[in-house]
Parts: sequence; structure tokens; C-alpha cells
Amino acid sequence: MKSQIIAQYDSPHQFEPLMPQESKMGPLLERASDLTRAAAKLAAPTSPVAHRELRALLRSMNSYYTNRIEGEHTRPVEIERALAHDFSSDADISRRQRLAVAHIQTEQACEQALVSGQLVQSGPGLGLYSARAILHLHDLLFQGLTHQDLILSDGHSVLIPGEFRKRQVAIGRHEAPAHEAIPAFVERWAQSYAGVRKGEASIVAAAASHHRLAWMHPFADGNGRVSRLHTHLLMHSMGLTSGLWSPLRGFARTEDRYRALLQGADEHRRGDLDGRGNLSEAGLIGWIDYTIEMCIDQVEFMGEQLNIQGMQDRIRACLMFEENARKSGVRKEALIALHYLFASQEELGRAEFKAMTGLGDRVATQTLSALLKQGFLATDAPYGKVRFAIPSHALRFYFPALWPEAEKDQALVEVELRGDDEPDGAATTCPSG
Repeated sequence: MKSQIIAQYDSPHQFEPLMPQESKMGPLLERASDLTRAAAKLAAPTSPVAHRELRALLRSMNSYYTNRIEGEHTRPVEIERALAHDFSSDADISRRQRLAVAHIQTEQACEQALVSGQLVQSGPGLGLYSARAILHLHDLLFQGLTHQDLILSDGHSVLIPGEFRKRQVAIGRHEAPAHEAIPAFVERWAQSYAGVRKGEASIVAAAASHHRLAWMHPFADGNGRVSRLHTHLLMHSMGLTSGLWSPLRGFARTEDRYRALLQGADEHRRGDLDGRGNLSEAGLIGWIDYTIEMCIDQVEFMGEQLNIQGMQDRIRACLMFEENARKSGVRKEALIALHYLFASQEELGRAEFKAMTGLGDRVATQTLSALLKQGFLATDAPYGKVRFAIPSHALRFYFPALWPEAEKDQALVEVELRGDDEPDGAATTCPSG
């Protein structure tokens, strides 16, 4: 027997099941175990402060991709400019820039709160599975926008950051719960998922909770972004990401599947073999399996990107391009020192760095200055130690196919600066990721 079609959702039992039955959990737990092992392998050589510059890049990428799913993204170069407080004079572009920066800042602040214990998966502190947490995320994502930015698509309603919606909404074929019932639905959602045992089951719960949070559609706008960031933070809270990957990239790069499987989990139960709740258990399982698959895919992709030997070859190619094509003052003799900084994720004193180039002092100093100017090195003080950094124009060499849109955007910027018709450099062969 199919479940009853409900005209309006007004009671939390109507969005059961929140988790698959135990008899259906086996394959999902196995996939979650695969994710745990892959994530541990990726994180093994990483110290808590390692890959600082890469993490900053990934936050920008996550922001780009989550906003792209909503059709509210801006060019990667415009995100970079906004982070330097350079906003477009075009009202729509500047709004998108503010959305991008807000996501970057929120992701960073929440990850830091997880480290400090102010934000937790469950237990003492502000639990991720709570109404307060999702209201807080929504507030952080949208509080920096102007009043004009917050006007909704109907032209007169205004989004209030950090507040549940006060009106009825429909998303495609899905009629969201009555707005008066949202607190009760959220409380049921929070209690159910916070109570799941730790380990592989908590990964399954994180995937399931993403759909059920999006299904509730608790806000007038921003539900997808809150749901995706919430899932990212759950994975981070479990120690799975190490700041080196996110499901957001996977969702955006398989957007058709992402939307189709979310919609599939919205469906009503199809018969007696489709669980015991009102909504389709098969649809929920399909969504969970996809989410874990996306996570594994991202972990494996980043494992390839961070391969130490492979990176040496990519740094070499980049330095040759800088020296021979861009003529930026960067020299190929910096290879050993740059690769050491990448492999060790440590900092080097400037004298040590120059010595590793094997160049004379004057030329080594010029090379170091060029590396800093071009963004290949970062430092916290005028004469301080230096660390590995990732300039946007080196992205296509260092991490090919990580963020293809940013690679293309940077090539266009270089063309604009030179006034050429074609970007410099041969196309790189990229893993699919």
C-alpha cells in the first residue's frame, strides 16, 4: 500500500523515515567505512596547521560551487577581488560577491568553532543538530547582505537572516511543511540525528539529515546553502575532511544527479516494500548512497592532487612556464625549495630558502622577491619566514581540474591584461575528479 498523499505537512511523523531500517543499513555502513579509511589515508601526513593556503583556496571554491547550484555564483576572479575588499560597481555582481565572501567567512568561522569546542556535532556546546545551529548558519550566511540584496523573488518580501520562514512555500512538486510547524519538525530532526551512534552510522545520518533539512525548507531562502554547509561541517566535525575536501564540489559537479536524488527522496512511500514511514525509504537510501559516493570521490581526487612526487613534476612545469613564457622573474632553481615547503608544510627562513636554490645571493634574493610578488610564497611579516602558497595563475599546474572554472577565468584575465587573443601555455591533461 502506498502512503497517503498529504495536503499539508503539519506533524513531524509525516517526514519519517529519518534513517533506513537496520536491515537496509549494511551496504551503507560498508560505504561509510570506505569513506572513513580513505579520509584517514588522506589526512595521515597532515598536521593541524598544514596546507593553510590550500584550505583558503578550497573555501573560495566551496563558496563558488554552492552558490552555482543556486544560480547565484560569480566569477572566481571576482571572489578573489571581493576578498581584497574590491567589489564591483554592478549591483548584481556585488551582491553575488557578498554572498561568496559570507560563505567563505562562515565556513572558516564554524570550522574554527568546531576546533575550539564552541560548535560540536553533539553533546555540550552548540550542537550541529539543533535549531540554534541552523539558525546561526543562516544568520552568518546572510547577515552581511544589504536590504536590497535580501528582497526575495516576489519583489517585496524580505529575507530575515537567522529566522524561520513565516509563509507557505512549494519547491517544484514538493509542498514544504506548514510554517507554524517548522519548530516541531526541526526539533524532531535534531533529536533523531543527534542520537545516532558514532562511527559509520553517523556518516549515514549526516547524509540523511541533509535531505530532511532541505525537505523541511525552514527558511524563506538559503535552504540549499544551509543544508550543504551543514553537511560539510558534520563531515569536518567527524575528523573526515582535514580541511582538504568537501562534498560541495561533488554536489555541484554532479548537479543533475544531486537534484534528481533529492527529489527522489521527497517522494511518498511507493508500497509495502518501501519502508514504514510516509516518505520513500528507497528514495532516502538512494540519496544517502549518492552522498557517500560523492564524498569518497572527492577524497580520492584530492589524494591524487596531493601526491608528493606528482606535485614535484607540476611545480617544475609551472616554474618553467613562469621563467620562459611569463618571464615573471621566477626561476626554475626554486623547485627544490618550493617542493620542500609543499611536502613538509613547514615554513623556512629566507636565508634557508635562498640557500636551497643553489643560486648566488643576489640572484637568489631576486628570485625570492619574485616568488613572493607572484604569490608562490606567503609570509606573515616583511622579513618573516615563508611558506608554500598557491597563486591563481598556478592553479592549472599545481592542482589540474580541481577548479576548472577558476583556471579558465584566470586564463581570460591574463589575456585581458596582455591584450592577446589566446591564453598562454598548452592545455594540461587533467584527472576527471
